Amino acid sequence: MSLLRIRKPKTRKGKQVLLARESQLVENARVMLLLEGRKCGGNVKLYMKDLQQLRKPLVRVLNRSNDISPFEDPSSLEFLVQKNDCALFAFGSTSKKRPDNLVLGRIFENEILDMVELGIKQYKALSYFKIEKIGTCVKPCLVFNGPKWSQTDELRRLRNLLTDTFQKDKIEAIRLQGIEHVLSFTCTEDMTILMRSYKILLKKSGQRTPRIELMEIGPSADFSIRRSKIASEDFYKTSRKQPKELKVTKKKNISHDELGNTHGRIHLGKQNLDKIQTRRVKGLKKTLEQKHENRQKKKELLKTAAKEMLTNKE
Repeated sequence: MSLLRIRKPKTRKGKQVLLARESQLVENARVMLLLEGRKCGGNVKLYMKDLQQLRKPLVRVLNRSNDISPFEDPSSLEFLVQKNDCALFAFGSTSKKRPDNLVLGRIFENEILDMVELGIKQYKALSYFKIEKIGTCVKPCLVFNGPKWSQTDELRRLRNLLTDTFQKDKIEAIRLQGIEHVLSFTCTEDMTILMRSYKILLKKSGQRTPRIELMEIGPSADFSIRRSKIASEDFYKTSRKQPKELKVTKKKNISHDELGNTHGRIHLGKQNLDKIQTRRVKGLKKTLEQKHENRQKKKELLKTAAKEMLTNKE
């Protein structure tokens, strides 16, 4: 049972809010909720501040401290995420047992789908790099280095979670000059996640394609995986299920050429030119033999019809 009581909307604005929370064919961009635990400071505080800067404007922040233990009792965390109408969350805390602790997760059907606890080993904030930064609404290009990302289910889900965390709007086409920001994630042999942020510089190369250089702009972080809670395969498949209206159906007998033109193939049955109403042309006129055959057929049909009538009278 949901912690939020189900109420019928009394105003027009309340009805619009409830309709926006319902499932839609094309979902809006995911909003992330940032909240802190009882104690939060040091590198976690700096990372949450920089994460807010990277996620703008798709982010909501709760400034009050919250006595929450996501892995022991996630009900209060689910309540806050549902109340603020968010699909992602980042929970920062620090303690003697788990210093500089960061929990990243996502919600589906008001329940926690995936949740990973990361420990920050080393961190350099955006303010550490005294260079020119990128714009606020620039979409980053995500790069995952190393073969370990596809070896275990835990790392595969973490890669998917990091993609949802730093992805903003879905785009269908890009241009070379529009790629300005790169976020690189590297998984080392000792299961350390290295996060680096670069700015792409397009230099003159004397050719048609420019020469690309990377300049580190921050933030820079080293994470260690502490705990994880991933959804079952059935629940994960349900969350990835797409409505039938959005599935592209393949059209038969249609092809496209190099110029973008569409060609279709039409299948027709055998045509009887004698029964088709055509234009009166000398070449399409019936010959004397055809006319004689048609007269003979009509006479035979009349004879058979007369015989049938006589047999019926008898």
